[in-house]
Amino acid sequence: MGSRPGRHVAVTRPTARYRREVSSEAHQRRHHRPALIILVIAAACGCLALGWWQWTRFQSPSGTFQNLGYALQWPLFAWFCIYAYRNFVRYEEAPPEPRNQGMLTEIPAGLLPERPEHVPQPPDDPALREYNAYLAELAAKDAEKQNRTTA
Repeated sequence: MGSRPGRHVAVTRPTARYRREVSSEAHQRRHHRPALIILVIAAACGCLALGWWQWTRFQSPSGTFQNLGYALQWPLFAWFCIYAYRNFVRYEEAPPEPRNQGMLTEIPAGLLPERPEHVPQPPDDPALREYNAYLAELAAKDAEKQNRTTA
């Protein structure tokens, strides 16, 4: 197509290859994991089933208000499973921006307790020598006993 003065050049439509690339990018962004979806549905259904079970326990003659509390809690757990999956998918598509970009964070001085200094034991400590001798005697008796029972 030649272009003459005063005439507009026609804009070509996207090629099939370009459309495939765009659609594959959109597919990658909207990638659903069937196993994860099945897990979320199973978890939500399980929570609702447990809520129903607690409701029937509450209505039984031996039911207590604890059963009523659980019957009201389980649907909230089911809702949370769906809410967590929805946020997981949203964050996967567009992760949230970090709060402190490029800033170093430090622990303020005095917040954590000080580590104790290691005080080495003197090598000529009589209590330490006595304790080590006692341990050596116990180990020798144990080894002697092992030799008698296994031989």
